[in-house]
Amino acid sequence: MAKLPPYAVRLIDLPAHRTFEVPGELVSEWLKGLPMREALGRPAEDPEAGAGHADLELYVDGAHAFAAGTFKGHLHVACSRCVNQARLEIDDRVRVTFLPKHEMPEDNTAAEAGDEGAEVNEEDLDVFPYEGEHIDLESLFREEFVLAIPYAPLCREDCKGLCPQCGTDLNSGTCTCEKPIDPRLAALKGLKLTS
Repeated sequence: MAKLPPYAVRLIDLPAHRTFEVPGELVSEWLKGLPMREALGRPAEDPEAGAGHADLELYVDGAHAFAAGTFKGHLHVACSRCVNQARLEIDDRVRVTFLPKHEMPEDNTAAEAGDEGAEVNEEDLDVFPYEGEHIDLESLFREEFVLAIPYAPLCREDCKGLCPQCGTDLNSGTCTCEKPIDPRLAALKGLKLTS
């Protein structure tokens, strides 16, 4: 019997209650190449990239498998204002459906041709494909980390960012830079008014 991937569960073993741990090295691999992660300048295999814990009830109904429970964790990315480390917390309710790969709609052409594809309830909006005799939860866990990163993450709500002239971190100090003159008004700089 072939060895299963670390986050795979055999369909024949369902229903089951399972817990899974996601280590920092794997989080680091999943977030590799994302700008807010790369800006930290951390090593490729960073055990401090984050971690996660999933507590799931898994069950099967015909050819469809389901996972419901919680996913908690954290990850580290760069703050969008000061580029220091920002810790993001994850605390999600998980409810996903696993469909056989052949039931997954390939693209919009199936819908345009009148083929509705597999029926999915409105509350089961997260759908993942599977092949063979097991489901693999790795793509679900990867999605939890990637989707936890907002467009502009902050290390804290009142982050002051960096000085645009000298680059000083305004959270830890001040600078003596003068605010630049708007180039459209630069011609008025030497103007003296007399009364």
